[in-house]
Amino acid sequence: MFAKLTSARSVLVAAGLALATMLGAVAPTPASAAIPYLQLNASEPKYAAIVIDANSGEVLYDKRADSPRYPASVTKVMTLYLTFEALGEGRMKLTDRVVMSPRAAGQAPTKIGLRPGESMSVDEAIKAMTVKSANDVAVAMAERLAGSESRFAALMTLRGQELGMRNTRFVNASGLPDSRQISTARDLAILSRAVMRDFPQYYSYFSVRGFTFRGAYIKGHNRLLDNMEGFDGLKTGYTNASGFNLAGSAVRDGRRLIAVVLGGPSTAWRDNNMEDLLLTGFDVMKRRAKGERTTIAANIYEDEPSGPIDRPSVEQGDGDQAGLKIVLTENPHNPGPMKVSPTLRAAQATAKPAKKPQGEWAVQVGAFKSKSLANEQLKLVRGRFAKVVADTEAAVEGAGGTFRAQFQGLTADAARSACSTLKAKRVPCMVLSPR
Repeated sequence: MFAKLTSARSVLVAAGLALATMLGAVAPTPASAAIPYLQLNASEPKYAAIVIDANSGEVLYDKRADSPRYPASVTKVMTLYLTFEALGEGRMKLTDRVVMSPRAAGQAPTKIGLRPGESMSVDEAIKAMTVKSANDVAVAMAERLAGSESRFAALMTLRGQELGMRNTRFVNASGLPDSRQISTARDLAILSRAVMRDFPQYYSYFSVRGFTFRGAYIKGHNRLLDNMEGFDGLKTGYTNASGFNLAGSAVRDGRRLIAVVLGGPSTAWRDNNMEDLLLTGFDVMKRRAKGERTTIAANIYEDEPSGPIDRPSVEQGDGDQAGLKIVLTENPHNPGPMKVSPTLRAAQATAKPAKKPQGEWAVQVGAFKSKSLANEQLKLVRGRFAKVVADTEAAVEGAGGTFRAQFQGLTADAARSACSTLKAKRVPCMVLSPR
């Protein structure tokens, strides 16, 4: 799939660990000192996302991809990267033991729950991190590889910088609460691509849905492994401060895409957004191969999450975050995504409504930069789903510099039913009530 990690990195391991040891002994600095562009702005949304082509690294979509965010348990992808690195270089074997120290055993849930002095195999430890997102195991592995978690965290940051993660700083191995631990959607996509490129022999660990440990079956948090065809990893994360995070990857028709979604308001919203981004990305890649010039942004309704975070009854590996708040701004040094002039596919034949509209509700199927694009979307949906929107009037409403494609004249029940049908066919939509 990818070229193997160069031998030059192996040469840097000892030097990097030595430097990490020195850095780990230094008193921690504020996040704003480590990342100068971090500023306080309570109005900044938590949501950020990116989609990249895993083969070329080309950015297909981004939204606040360089704004600082809390990575939560997606942090463990870097912990696992360094674990795989140790395995690949023969410094550790899958059958070796990872011993739980008192400090590791004392980590906040989610955790495996071994007592100090107890141990598990490296193979079990990797599964505990990918499947259960076990914080105690992440710390135990950090201590196994670097002597202490602080030295390991410094090495994580150094390795991230080497990989191109310019705006990331790690201070722990688990993703547990720490306002100094900052990353971005772009950096986490770089990390996700690196781990599958450099260690393809271990990437399948991210696809494990569950495993048995000491007679008990432990099921994972990554629901898309069961619910989306071709989806095979990587890692979920959640804290009150970060919202619901997911670094994911999927393969369709021989193409692999990587997406990162940060700051979702719920598990379901995050997973749906991830699936929409990946499916639209695969469609865009297929159409571009046929000569069309289009982008994900031109083909997806960018519905920003709003409202409070839906706190789950069971945390996804990141402990209690009630006292930590996130206030962020855009990175003024954003290198910017690939720019492509957006066009939509040729409109299909339109079908006139069979009946006069009966209600005051509407279904919105997209918001676009021009009225012509909004009309194209209406024609496309009408052509593909004539029966679903048969009793409606197509309309384009301009607001705030965008043009919203809507099917109006529905009752409340009809609008909800129509939108539900469209979503089932992977057409983003939202129900609009009367003003």
